[in-house]
Amino acid sequence: MADKVDVVVIGAGLAGLAAAYHLADAGIETIVVERGDFPGSKNVTGGRLYLNPVRPYFPADFWNDAPFERTVVKEKLSIMAEHASTTVEFFDDKFRNPPHSVTILRAKFDQWLADKVSEKGAFTIPKNQVEDLIYDGTKVIGVKTNDSELLCDCVVVADGVLSFIAERAKLREKREPHHYALGVKEIIELPEKTIQDRFGVSAGEGAAQLFFGTITHGMVGGGFLYTNRESLSLGMVVGIEALSNHEPKIEAPELIEILKARPEIAPLIEGGNSIEYSAHVIPEGGINALPKLIGDGILLAGDAAGLGLNMGITVRGMDFALASGAMAARAIKEAKTKNDFTAVSLAAYEQSLRDSFAIKDLQTFRSMLDTLDNPRMFGKYPEAITSIFGKMFWISDQPKEKLSSTALREAMKAFGNLDAVKDAWGMMKV
Repeated sequence: MADKVDVVVIGAGLAGLAAAYHLADAGIETIVVERGDFPGSKNVTGGRLYLNPVRPYFPADFWNDAPFERTVVKEKLSIMAEHASTTVEFFDDKFRNPPHSVTILRAKFDQWLADKVSEKGAFTIPKNQVEDLIYDGTKVIGVKTNDSELLCDCVVVADGVLSFIAERAKLREKREPHHYALGVKEIIELPEKTIQDRFGVSAGEGAAQLFFGTITHGMVGGGFLYTNRESLSLGMVVGIEALSNHEPKIEAPELIEILKARPEIAPLIEGGNSIEYSAHVIPEGGINALPKLIGDGILLAGDAAGLGLNMGITVRGMDFALASGAMAARAIKEAKTKNDFTAVSLAAYEQSLRDSFAIKDLQTFRSMLDTLDNPRMFGKYPEAITSIFGKMFWISDQPKEKLSSTALREAMKAFGNLDAVKDAWGMMKV
């Protein structure tokens, strides 16, 4: 006979650990199965967590000892042309206390969260991969790992964006490459004081910078830079379909090297030591690519549920993962009081998601992928915007015309056409 517990969670990422934390806190016997050597060993996503969306799902003091790197107090957005760039910088004191967003290193953060889960009484089994589900008719009643079987009342699938288990459960079809992006990232080690001096921030505070334009060679995507305590997270995100079809062929590592060589970036990373390189698939399909979230004895959370959002000026996923894990635990707790783990009973989870920021934000930005999937956004418009600023700042040996005349003439040249009007109309949807 296989061992039996109340709940098996597949994956010790943020969604899985959040679910396990709340389940164990309610006295529900929970086991987390993680294929990595330890929680965080395979989690390389980004580096920025928005806290306001997740605060309602955890105790008020939950984050007091969290291993945050820096509180983001400065936002920067850089529009990159081939030989020029324009950067908008924004600071607001309200970003500080309580922190609006923070940078994290997932290896440290996930281990901390796993310790929180252990303190509540849940167990994590590392170096085990769930290979299949166990059924009683159509109801999921357990999992098969590479070396054992575990029976349970409910399975939480939180095994990441490619989630083969979700496909095996027939909760989703194989997705098109268009619904995914590839993120590549380097961790570049620098002294703490050097980071603060280069980004103009105080101890414990940091900056987040996004880059878009010609750096992606016409492909949907962009670059990012986050300041950690003693390192920088620098990377690129590009659509997988666009990368696969790009001519001439270009590899993702080449893109990040091009980014590092830019004169806007090189001084920021000068003297740094690259200590980690990683790649990660990111869900980009939005609301239109969501799978079925529940079945009899099973539900999906985090990236496995397609809960990620590219808002153009920022990419979110970790707040969705933590909140969805907490909501999954809440639905399972309600199901346990009725001893009913059917899809009808677990439907409370989907309703919670729809009532929360998660589905509402995905719905609000449902047209974002179509808006971004426009080569003019990554070539013509960045060149036009930087050209306008270039002509306004340039001083020649001829008399200078009014700045308003320069700006108006150049804007009409760049944006006074039908394509620009259509693109502007499309952007109004987001």
